[in-house]
Amino acid sequence: HVVETALALCDAATRVVDIGCGSGAIAVTLALESAAEVWATDISLEAITLASANARRLGARVNFVACDLLAAVPDGSMDLVVSNPPYVPEGEAAGLAREIREHEPPVALYAGPTGLEIYRRLERDAPRALKPGGSMVLELGFKMAGPVERMFSARWRDIRITPDLAGIPRVFSARFVP
Repeated sequence: HVVETALALCDAATRVVDIGCGSGAIAVTLALESAAEVWATDISLEAITLASANARRLGARVNFVACDLLAAVPDGSMDLVVSNPPYVPEGEAAGLAREIREHEPPVALYAGPTGLEIYRRLERDAPRALKPGGSMVLELGFKMAGPVERMFSARWRDIRITPDLAGIPRVFSARFVP
């Protein structure tokens, strides 16, 4: 659903960045399915290496940068910021499925005590990286739609929450208007 929402916004986007790209699934798909120039960041060098290999294997042109969130993204350079950020509160690790808890890198899962920490950082920093009128698309964790929507409501417009196939609010999108 994140990719579908992002692709709908890619018609107007010439430059897109996938933050916390992991295996590169979002960035690679956007590169293959849109005309946008696609960038991807991740704090993990292992993730960047894997995502880069996946992009090469599939013939996708993606520019990869190892950095923390948007740290290496130049000011005013992007039309769209996309992310499936870590959103699991640290105290909920035991409640995750064993195959996730034991095989996914912790940096890709846990955002901090509340699970909202990465959303807060993206809300603060994305306006710097976006061109005026640029947009953001984020995957939402369970029960995060309300808190994320409130967090973004002061500075962002055209806020939309899209449910997944089970009807659970899963994708947040909004446009930044300075």
